Amino acid sequence: MTEPLSRRDLLRLGLVAGTGALVGGCGWDGGALKPGLTAMAGLNDWVGERLVSPHRLAREYPVSERSGNAFPMYYVSDELPVLADPAGWHLTVGGLVKTPLTLSLAQVMALPQMTYTVKHHCVEGWTAIATWTGVPFTTIAAMAAPMPTARYVRFDSFDAGYYNGWDLRTAVHPQTMLAYAYNDRPLMPDHGAPLRLYSPLKLGYKLTKFLTSITFTADRPGGYWEDQGYPWLGGL
Repeated sequence: MTEPLSRRDLLRLGLVAGTGALVGGCGWDGGALKPGLTAMAGLNDWVGERLVSPHRLAREYPVSERSGNAFPMYYVSDELPVLADPAGWHLTVGGLVKTPLTLSLAQVMALPQMTYTVKHHCVEGWTAIATWTGVPFTTIAAMAAPMPTARYVRFDSFDAGYYNGWDLRTAVHPQTMLAYAYNDRPLMPDHGAPLRLYSPLKLGYKLTKFLTSITFTADRPGGYWEDQGYPWLGGL
């Protein structure tokens, strides 16, 4: 039986976002307090990672509560990233794995799929409910067989070098997926086509769109926004 995340858990993890945003998101570099705030953010990341459990799931909603097309477009390129040759796109999986992978979209879509309707949380404060369909990240991880030294996962995109890093413990949560459909339709470029990372446990900036590669590592990767001061965990 799964146990939903409680309000107390959300408030605890809110400490992670609050500390990082204080240092990096408000135009203040922390001054003399920065070392202490940075250390606190690291501690909060450590605590947050350990609150994640495969038996604790984000709430799912009925399809009737979906927000429609309420998601604003977001990308860091000068223009909306669109593949010139969609048929030539492949997902590569490598790093500290026993079996490196190169998968076409058709191969990804042929794998066992999952679908859920959940609430999306943006760091800017808005939320929206949508349905996502894709392949569980655990399926890809099992195919690649990470080595025992792998502790983190890096997700790269073709959106002007946008990337994210996750701890492996969070990445293998049962609600983490590689999504190729949104609200019962194939993923469109404004939502990160052809494939994007998704989890209802993470804030939007952690959910890499326009996915191209997955790399298992021993060292913690940074991230496009994390390198600019945003919280690394970025969790709910």
